[in-house]
Amino acid sequence: QVQLVESGGGLVQSGDSLRLSCVASGRTLNRYGMAWFRQVPGKEREFLAALSKSGGSAQSADSVAGRFTISTDSAKNTIYLQMISLKPEDTAVYYCAEKDMPYASGGIYYTGTDYDYWGQGTQVTVSS
Repeated sequence: QVQLVESGGGLVQSGDSLRLSCVASGRTLNRYGMAWFRQVPGKEREFLAALSKSGGSAQSADSVAGRFTISTDSAKNTIYLQMISLKPEDTAVYYCAEKDMPYASGGIYYTGTDYDYWGQGTQVTVSS
């Protein structure tokens, strides 16, 4: 079984910082590409940031560049999304995702359908 568990969401004020965590249970992360997405009900799921397999490279979406940073702690099988200068527009459910890449050496994927496993999401609400 594959289990991804997000945590760290909550209610914050505009301008606050927040760090989300996603723990992958029962495996190591060295064969997975990893990413963060967010979604507002009724709208398309939005790509935020991704790491290539083994964390070799990282990429953030233009919409959050400079504010959101993805990182990993391989020893803890955990990926993080550090968010600063939060705005009300950032209010959404945030999801972590993994793409199984047993054969590919790397690459970053930006589309939700490219990913194989998803967490249940954590709510982030930013008040004005």
